[in-house]
Amino acid sequence: MVILRTFMALLAGFATMAVLVMGVTALLSRLTPGWVGSEGRPGPGYVFVNLGYSFLAAAAGGYVTAWVADVNPLPLVLGLAVVVLVMGAISALQARGRQPVWYQVALLVISPLGVVAGGLVRLRATGVL
Repeated sequence: MVILRTFMALLAGFATMAVLVMGVTALLSRLTPGWVGSEGRPGPGYVFVNLGYSFLAAAAGGYVTAWVADVNPLPLVLGLAVVVLVMGAISALQARGRQPVWYQVALLVISPLGVVAGGLVRLRATGVL
């Protein structure tokens, strides 16, 4: 039962992040189509807004992971941060040349930090920290 709860906590956190990022990205693409430049290169406004909502979505994912985990959530939050880091690195390798390097590095740093921050907020709210 613990393994199922662990899997569900990680899945719920990751799904929260994915749904939030996809939803906000679709909304921004619809409301501000000029932010995405030619050949799919993001404009400067979109880049900074994307970094902000990516951090918030990651924090929400970390919070949900800690909430669903119930028992000993910190290792699961850190596990989700590692998963996000690895997937971000794979994504950065695939987007090589289409996005600025500083932007890819910023996403690699911001997303795992957001997951940990969200998890710590949940732990603080429950009185664990």
